Amino acid sequence: MIKVSIIEDHHDFRQGLAYLVKASEGFECVDTFVSAEDGIDGLTGDEDVLLLDINLPNLSGIEAIPLIREKFPKLKIIMLTVFDDDMNIMNAILAGADGYLLKKTAPPQILNSLKTCMAGGSPMTPGIAKKVLNLFKKHIPVKNDDFSLTQRETEVLNLLVDGWENQAIADKLFISVQTVRNHIRHIYDKLQVHSKSQAVVMAIRKGLV
Repeated sequence: MIKVSIIEDHHDFRQGLAYLVKASEGFECVDTFVSAEDGIDGLTGDEDVLLLDINLPNLSGIEAIPLIREKFPKLKIIMLTVFDDDMNIMNAILAGADGYLLKKTAPPQILNSLKTCMAGGSPMTPGIAKKVLNLFKKHIPVKNDDFSLTQRETEVLNLLVDGWENQAIADKLFISVQTVRNHIRHIYDKLQVHSKSQAVVMAIRKGLV
């Protein structure tokens, strides 16, 4: 059972999302909130994934991410927004979002994205992932910092950047999925990040791939 909460100020869209989650097998809608402030106060930590709008009254969704992360570091956060511009995408990923979907995303794909996120992926609306890579390659200077990654960790990181999932990485490198998870945990520690999307961004920014 994937437990989901929603922060969305548009009443009809919020209610529609909540109904979609409640009516779908394997999902539970824990709660909904109309503002980031209400969400920060009302989230319980029982949720697995948070669907978070960007354009909210007062505190924006992007500004809320680090505050939510501070209270619930293991909570997966997927942005669900109308914005597909470079600045919002970049700021959301850098703030720690695990995924980035547009509101025009079809309901079945939203559900699949929740599953992907729980499986360790970074779900994005088609075109956004490529835009993210191009954005950081174009605008972020390469620094080539030394993070003391091992050869195997570098191989795993390269595959993460290419969009490979844990099982596919394990099969390619002839190692177990648990070993892949261990490598990814070490990569997170060395890069000081908390999600695959952040690791990908950091890898591109620092010239590690």
